[in-house]
Amino acid sequence: MQAIAAENNLAETAFLVPDGDDYRLRWFTPVTEVPLCGHATLASAAVVMERLEPKRKAVIFQSLSGPLNVRRTESGYLLDFPSRPSEAIAAPDGLTDALGAPPLEVLGNAFNYMAVMESAQVVRQLAPEMALLVRLDRPGVIATAAGDDGYDFVSRYFAPRKGIPEDPVTGAAHCMLAPYWATRLNKNEFRAFQASRRGGEVVCRLAGDRVELEGSCVFYLEGEIEL
Repeated sequence: MQAIAAENNLAETAFLVPDGDDYRLRWFTPVTEVPLCGHATLASAAVVMERLEPKRKAVIFQSLSGPLNVRRTESGYLLDFPSRPSEAIAAPDGLTDALGAPPLEVLGNAFNYMAVMESAQVVRQLAPEMALLVRLDRPGVIATAAGDDGYDFVSRYFAPRKGIPEDPVTGAAHCMLAPYWATRLNKNEFRAFQASRRGGEVVCRLAGDRVELEGSCVFYLEGEIEL
């Protein structure tokens, strides 16, 4: 699986296997397995419910992050992921130099550092030094700020340690972003924007210890590989 993911050279490649009425699901970047991935789960749900079992309205994926429920909605799919709370910490050595701008606040959990920046414009203009980011002791760094252009917050996600210099749009990062901004904004539903070069909107909501992500999926390429 790791070799196939490296050959694909995408941010993540998902592998799913039937397991009773459910499916087992794993995700790999070009260099490592990851415990959670939003877009590859969305793609997997679309494969199950639009190709493998077209009459199906919901599916449960068994994963390293526990069971993940995905169900159809009128406009796409709703993903039910575990929340990833964080706590305020001192900025790790090298973070400011790596990002190229000082954060107002730094939070951390076992998965990522999160740097809260002064403004959405600062987040959009970041040009991190990947050689410095890779030295940090977390798999990835989220940069975020209060939103502009009608968004509640904006973010970017850098994970060179996982072989992903910058991920275009990151569902799993919003499992950390949603609980943070719920406290800051005193609300549980968000329209967010990940300001990568490609960019992408994320509709998410905090529901207790879970984060719900909603989106649609488009098939653009289908094929076979030979082993």
